[in-house]
Amino acid sequence: MRIDNRSVLSFLVAAILTIVTAAAYADETCNSPYMTGLIKGQEDFVHVWTLGVLGMGDGSDKLVTVDANPASKSYGKVIDKISVGGRGEAHHMGFTDDRKYLWAGGLDDSKIHVFDVGTNPAHPTLVRTIDNLSAKTGYVGPHTFYALPGRMVIGNLSNAASKDGVTGLAVYNNKGDFVKKYDMPASEIKQLKGDGYGYDIAVNPAKNALLTSSFTGWNNYMRDLGELIKDPEAMKHFGNTLVMWNLKSMQPEQIFAVPGAPLEIRWALPDGQNWAITATALTSQLWLVKRDARGAWAAKDVAAIGDPAKIPLPVDISITADAKGLWVNTFMDGTTHYFDLTDPEHPKQTYAKHTGSQVNMVSQSWDGHRVYITSSLLSKWDKKGKDNEQFLRAFQWDGHELSPAFEVDFAKEQLGRPHHMKFTANAQRVAPAVGASTATASAR
Repeated sequence: MRIDNRSVLSFLVAAILTIVTAAAYADETCNSPYMTGLIKGQEDFVHVWTLGVLGMGDGSDKLVTVDANPASKSYGKVIDKISVGGRGEAHHMGFTDDRKYLWAGGLDDSKIHVFDVGTNPAHPTLVRTIDNLSAKTGYVGPHTFYALPGRMVIGNLSNAASKDGVTGLAVYNNKGDFVKKYDMPASEIKQLKGDGYGYDIAVNPAKNALLTSSFTGWNNYMRDLGELIKDPEAMKHFGNTLVMWNLKSMQPEQIFAVPGAPLEIRWALPDGQNWAITATALTSQLWLVKRDARGAWAAKDVAAIGDPAKIPLPVDISITADAKGLWVNTFMDGTTHYFDLTDPEHPKQTYAKHTGSQVNMVSQSWDGHRVYITSSLLSKWDKKGKDNEQFLRAFQWDGHELSPAFEVDFAKEQLGRPHHMKFTANAQRVAPAVGASTATASAR
């Protein structure tokens, strides 16, 4: 009997939507709610996907593992590194649903490297490289890796033809086989025209909702930032939309106008919440996506991040597990902000700290006590000279102040430019998340 990939994917998604996933949260609130293996308390390792720099060490992109357990003799030290044999503009990573593998992408070469982090998280191994994304889909620049049971949904930034921001989603199975592609909407849906651009992915299973954001294409993100911002035509080629998809059918159902390149999306998943928040890079605003009084999804700007007139360039956000707080990093002024989200329609900044000359990614532990920051944005967007700091910095957070815990100077250690982070723990300290494991088993 011939098996249709579309039917298989529809069955999988339909199955998982019947499962209550409130117990399926994974540590790091950006992770898919379908992931198993919730870390209990202290993480043991931080894996950092790192851009290679010509003349620095071996010059290759690499996965760097740092010991993050204060009880360890090698706490705060690099304990492992795996080079992938080239520079492809290393950017983001994502766990498979079973948390055993990390998929890591290159925005320039569009290669996807799969690392086994489950067998021995202190010393991962590179087990597979997927290099057919462009051939299978016409997309380039794999950015977001988001797990569904047995599947990985990849949000891409560009296309192989014009290399602008028009792109789509690619679905692979966990073995690395291509399943299906979905173009980002560029036509009109409910009287609003899509721009076809893509960036992040975030899922709310309880609402059958998959939300995507938009950024820019290869032509812009592989260009020097100083030159780019002086080019009025190039600055027109940034995304200005969010798209709400029906998770079950994988069809776009609504487009939201969100000017200024909306980036990371974080859902508030605790019971009774079901809203999402994002930050716009160019206009420095927080935007809320929530059902209105009529029950329809709507997006609105709810707060400014710093002084938008100075273009602080918000880059990454991290929502707390209880959805009552949000960390925001702004690249240009090197500031880490904390917003009180108790009233998500009126976020209030309650804390800010200068954490580096340039800061990009921010990840917090599930218990909210530890915050990690990396410095690199893109190889051609990072600052020059003394402001070109390249680090992983760890902080303790007591609800009032970020206190330094440890730092790894990636330039001094000849490692490259640190970008995305993921946490793992030794096997005896990881518990399966019942809701997610049940969803995975039933879907398979």
